[in-house]
Amino acid sequence: MRCALIIPSWVPEDIFSSKTASSQINYWQPLGTLYVASVLQREGHEVRFLNGAFMTHEEVLREVQAFDPGFVGIYSTTFGWKKAKKTAADLRRSLREGTFICAGGPYPIALQEACLEEAGDCFDAVVTGEGEFTTREILERMAGGKGLQGVQGVVYREDGRVVKNPPRPLMTDLDSLPFPARELLGDASRYIPPPATYLRKPVAVLMTSRGCNRNCIYCFQIDKERKTGIRYRSVESVLNEIQHCLDQGYREIKFIDDTLAADYGRAMALMQGIKARGFDFTWFASACVNQVDRPLLKAFKDAGCWAILFGAESGVQKNLAAIRKGTTLDQIRKAVGAAKDVGIRVSTPFMFGIPGETFEEGLQTIEFAVDLNPDIANFHAITPFPGTYLYDNLDKYGSISEELTDYTYQGAAFIPHTMTREEILKLRQMAFRRFYARPSFIFKRILELRNPHDLMVALKSIRSLFWLMVKSDLFKRRQRNTR
Repeated sequence: MRCALIIPSWVPEDIFSSKTASSQINYWQPLGTLYVASVLQREGHEVRFLNGAFMTHEEVLREVQAFDPGFVGIYSTTFGWKKAKKTAADLRRSLREGTFICAGGPYPIALQEACLEEAGDCFDAVVTGEGEFTTREILERMAGGKGLQGVQGVVYREDGRVVKNPPRPLMTDLDSLPFPARELLGDASRYIPPPATYLRKPVAVLMTSRGCNRNCIYCFQIDKERKTGIRYRSVESVLNEIQHCLDQGYREIKFIDDTLAADYGRAMALMQGIKARGFDFTWFASACVNQVDRPLLKAFKDAGCWAILFGAESGVQKNLAAIRKGTTLDQIRKAVGAAKDVGIRVSTPFMFGIPGETFEEGLQTIEFAVDLNPDIANFHAITPFPGTYLYDNLDKYGSISEELTDYTYQGAAFIPHTMTREEILKLRQMAFRRFYARPSFIFKRILELRNPHDLMVALKSIRSLFWLMVKSDLFKRRQRNTR
């Protein structure tokens, strides 16, 4: 069967200010969609992937119409749900009768039957968990002329009513999955992280595990109770995929596990395997500060790691406890210091608007970031996406925007009882100014310039930082009423 997998059309200004988008935009490789594609290809289906990051809405429609698929899968985040519905509705009108249109992604997984009920008849079904085997079974039922009764992990329409099937158990044998169908991406060089966050291109995105056993209140996981914990691929499978990426021409890899160091011994074995195979690539990853030490970080560095992200989040211990981070300020200091000591660049995101946080505590977080002195610091507004503990318990902690397009980290969709929206926006602006306008930071960056590419990145960053520091309403673009 012909299958079209779609990310609806979007532009950077849907997320970022037009004045800073060039230095913030991240064109990520959609691994979830590519995994679904590879499983369908293995079953003999013809798959076309259309990425609205690089296509207008009209171009997506024309490509799908020309392909004439029997099945259409549309990916949706929270802020992208309106565009997903529009894409589905326009395709419903233009494709032949009987074309099956299905939604997947974080927002449909979180809302499930509510998503289907709200969308009207533009969607036939919603996938409510991991999509690889659920989508495969949907196509098997379609090919046999059968309905979707009993297909785990699906909410669907039948005779004018919405039917919710039981959830599909999360897969445990991740090695059984084929590698993501990256060949469907087309020009891989388009898929790059923001400037200054990669060394080489093209950049591949790779997952060595799924799931998380931590309980941060703002993090979305399919398994909300964390019953399955982390499901790991074998080290051999990961090494084989790295080789596969290098054979495809990739020169850098971004590991997007929630943390690459959750299993210390496995992380060490992976580093040893990378060195043993003599791979030539650079890479960066995320890790929890209480799961790393200097020997592991040194092994990361020796295996090609050039940068790491530690989720610092706050400079106030009370607020780390409020978000259930499970870390301490001292652990943050030690992890950042150890990484810098072995020669790995460090990125640390922070957030404002944490439940119970005050404006004065936000100022403490800014000073903590300055004292910590990572190579890159980012300052977000905490955002309770549907499906997170914070979203499910909003009344306890604050109010939130009713406009789904506010659900990015750039504005202030969530307002705790202890702070105002204006205070959150002011803290973000003060943080960027305080951290990046330091003469010592600027001088260090000038000394690191090595080539024209470095200079171009620096100029983009300077332009964005200028607007972040002087434009008082830069983060107010998406303000809406809260409930």
